Amino acid sequence: MALRHRQRGWVGLVVIVLALAIVALIARTALKQYGLLDDPARGQPAAAGASEAAQAAAVTPRNALERAKGVEDMVKQGAAAQQKNIDDAIAK
Repeated sequence: MALRHRQRGWVGLVVIVLALAIVALIARTALKQYGLLDDPARGQPAAAGASEAAQAAAVTPRNALERAKGVEDMVKQGAAAQQKNIDDAIAK
């Protein structure tokens, strides 16, 4: 009976370790998809024949965020210019 009691502890430990391993694999996959974790296959030089322009044009979440910030800055500049034109028109 004492042997059976010890085995229950080991089984629980194995189940917890297995669950943690599955969660880690899912988290790693999600981080790779979001571009927050470097993917060794993507980080290799362009020896496979892909040009630098093609690699630069590849849309990743980081690139998308940078492009969105650039668009936001352009919109803010346009709004400021438009506000200035409106103020100049009202002042005349």
